[in-house]
Amino acid sequence: MNVTLWIVQILLGAAFVVAGVMKSTQPKEKLQPNLPWVEDFSPGTVRLIGVAELLGGLGLILPAATGILPVLTPIAATCLAVVMVMAAAAHVRRKEPSGVVINAVLFALAAVVAWGRFGPYSW
Repeated sequence: MNVTLWIVQILLGAAFVVAGVMKSTQPKEKLQPNLPWVEDFSPGTVRLIGVAELLGGLGLILPAATGILPVLTPIAATCLAVVMVMAAAAHVRRKEPSGVVINAVLFALAAVVAWGRFGPYSW
């Protein structure tokens, strides 16, 4: 199970790092064609979401890989799960079911990492 958690952590971390870099470095107008939900949020909020996803993605991998404060890995997974719940709420409000499905999958993966690293497969 430890190997499975590592695979999930790396894939989830990479996905959140890529998404976070995109949201935190691109102007809102450039994001809007691919991410229509950004029209409901200010540029600062979109950038904040991007930074949160970037830090969460790094938090899934770096603390565990370096052995420096590995408890930050399940904390990052828990925080990303909360972000996905809030993102799903925004997609529900906008009537975007495909966005909700993606958020649900990412939530489930983050919850598995949090459960595994807080619980039976912690360091």
